[in-house]
Amino acid sequence: MTADLTITDVRLTPVLVSDPPLLNTQGVHQPYAARLIVEIVTAGGITGFGETYGDTKYLDLARPLAEALPGRQVTDLNGLFALAATVEVDAARMGSADVGGQRGVQTADKLRLSVVSAFEVACLDALGKARELPVHALLGHKVRDRVEYSAYLFHRWEQHPGGQGESDDWGAATDPAGIVAQARRFARDHGFRSFKLKGGVYEPAEEIAAVRALAAAFPDAPLRLDPNGAWSVPTSIEVAEELRDVLQYLEDPTTGTPGMAEVASRTGVPLATNMCVTTFPEIPEAFATGAVQVVLSDHHYWGGLGRTRELAAVCRTFGVGLSMHSNTHLGISLAAMTHVAATVPNLDYACDSHYPWQSEDVLTGRLTFRDGCLDVSDAPGLGIEVDRDRLAVLHRRWLDDDGTMRDRDDAAAMRRADPGWVAPSVPRW
Repeated sequence: MTADLTITDVRLTPVLVSDPPLLNTQGVHQPYAARLIVEIVTAGGITGFGETYGDTKYLDLARPLAEALPGRQVTDLNGLFALAATVEVDAARMGSADVGGQRGVQTADKLRLSVVSAFEVACLDALGKARELPVHALLGHKVRDRVEYSAYLFHRWEQHPGGQGESDDWGAATDPAGIVAQARRFARDHGFRSFKLKGGVYEPAEEIAAVRALAAAFPDAPLRLDPNGAWSVPTSIEVAEELRDVLQYLEDPTTGTPGMAEVASRTGVPLATNMCVTTFPEIPEAFATGAVQVVLSDHHYWGGLGRTRELAAVCRTFGVGLSMHSNTHLGISLAAMTHVAATVPNLDYACDSHYPWQSEDVLTGRLTFRDGCLDVSDAPGLGIEVDRDRLAVLHRRWLDDDGTMRDRDDAAAMRRADPGWVAPSVPRW
């Protein structure tokens, strides 16, 4: 008997998850990051899970969408996108805050896509469970059994200012030696074989030194550097020339497609982006001008797993490399990311993941990296199980928060250490 796939209920559970004091050009991560867990329940008693950003503006979009879904089929993904397009956006509440990486003003369409991504994943999870198929099978089946990930290195403090947040045993990393020590631990504990450093924190010369130290410590490892657009075009060119012999690619050294195109035309270092190409309308200019050689997809930004596969096909058509971007996320998003990555033939580079930095999750068991890879689950749906007790604890933290942690603000977090801090405009250097 075929299970009834009519949606009967949609549950939204915002949570606050512990986040370490990781530094970037805008400031430092807050002690807790907001995520939104989406549950879609069918008439047949099957529940599917999705996850996305939990900031207030995403909740404002998710709530009316959740209210409109009951009575629809989990298979109607095209209808899901059409329905999301009708959700009204309060421009004043939307503001210009970033979704987690200095990507500037977020349009209503971009916000909708990040919200819809969680609903689409939840529908696919429920559908996979109903049909006893893994999500990757619903996307055309996997082309690889394991997906490779890259270690994500950060300059960081030992603890948050004022003793806020949860403690960890990583210690500080504010110089090249600290970055190398961090990389050695990632390699030891998770087997990562490539490394990405979040830059834009210190003067370019200091970050060049950190990359050089990594190259000396890991002479055969692919290395990436991402300053989140903190540099001018001339500075970007200088750094690219300094590191051209050791970088696999340089990610978003400067802001905007024209600036990226100029840097690309004047250096031999491949440029990657998850800033100037985050939607399909941004592709033509970037590809026509040669501004990017690698697109870092993110199923949240692009609207889910199906659209990530569409992006992969476009990149394949134009000979542009593909990898995957990451932000602070839990195991639901990582599982979804792994399923879609397993189906993409032209996954040219190891994917990013913040997951090893996250000490908390809503799953019954953490996803485990082996040799820097995640095995692709063949269990029905996403192949994960949510721990209801843990979900409740993290939701209670969100409920108890006074509002200061519900919206990401790296500059505000930095002001706890430096009251005079103002998020710098870019380029910084």
